[in-house]
Amino acid sequence: MKKESGITMAVRRVVGECSRRLNPQCDRRQFTSFSRHFFSTESGGDVVDTPRVKIFDRELKRKHRDRAAWLMSGSDQLLDSVADNLLDRLQDCKRNFPTALSLGGAGEAVRRLLRGRGGIEKLIMMDMSYDMVKRLRKLEENLSEENYETLYLVGDEEFLPIRENSLELVISCLGLHWTNDLPGAMIQCRLSLKPDGLFLAAILGGDTLKELRIACTVAQMEREGGISPRLSPLAQVRDAGNLLTRAGFALPGVDVDQYTVRYKSAMELVEHLRAMGETNALFHRNPILKRDTAVATAAVYQSMFGAEDGTVPATFQVIYMTGWKEHPSQQKAKRRGSATISFKDIHNQFGPSNNQ
Repeated sequence: MKKESGITMAVRRVVGECSRRLNPQCDRRQFTSFSRHFFSTESGGDVVDTPRVKIFDRELKRKHRDRAAWLMSGSDQLLDSVADNLLDRLQDCKRNFPTALSLGGAGEAVRRLLRGRGGIEKLIMMDMSYDMVKRLRKLEENLSEENYETLYLVGDEEFLPIRENSLELVISCLGLHWTNDLPGAMIQCRLSLKPDGLFLAAILGGDTLKELRIACTVAQMEREGGISPRLSPLAQVRDAGNLLTRAGFALPGVDVDQYTVRYKSAMELVEHLRAMGETNALFHRNPILKRDTAVATAAVYQSMFGAEDGTVPATFQVIYMTGWKEHPSQQKAKRRGSATISFKDIHNQFGPSNNQ
């Protein structure tokens, strides 16, 4: 077993005591915050400094979250729909989850739409953006009817600053698809759960913004003679079940929803993406988008996908994932060869010849 350094052990002790209520008048130093270099479970729990592969620029994504905190205005119908559908899964569980963690993404929608589901007594709201956490803290004034304790934490999903076996529920609504090591982030979520704890996540799937991807590719080929990555790669539906299994979750479940949002123009879509914090954060990206390419993209989008009323559609594919931390009380598959009846007997009893 790898021996931890003294500073790592000290940080872990601090993490265990990090949950405390914040003063509404606090400044930046009063928010609980941890360095990303202390936390990772990439190698089965070993502490390492950075992920092996950098697909996304996490510092840029933090800035996007900072900007989104100021651009958000009231509720967002898309985020509300995704969060509400995700939280509906708590109503299917015949048990309570006293201590829960909400990770980044549409945290504000999760906080507002929870409405007592899951029997939560303590909710930890975490985001990598200080400005977003500050916004969440300010919005609590309008949710005084809730009877559970809410704590706020500035932290990174890639390096989860939470003690092992300390939570009953982890919720991530549209946040984990920006992590460089998605299986590693999910492993950390599993480690933070107590046995029989529940993991709920919603991530954007590969068909998201397919119209914008096509329009952007056509415009770049026409104006620049080639293409450069403008939209982030996203997980495919077929990969979601493997992600849950690889992360060690029991009883994995995956389902997909597709949302179509109509905008007045492609430019309005881009503004909405900025307000959600969902703009491009690829580590290797071309930081300059030529004006004529942007105008051509909007024109191609309108020409190829525009409706008679002048609006343009945008597709958002959302993959919902459910997994449980292992516990002896959970259902398990029977041992191979333990069946007491063969498929041949079933066919003979219920086959086509017996239905005539």
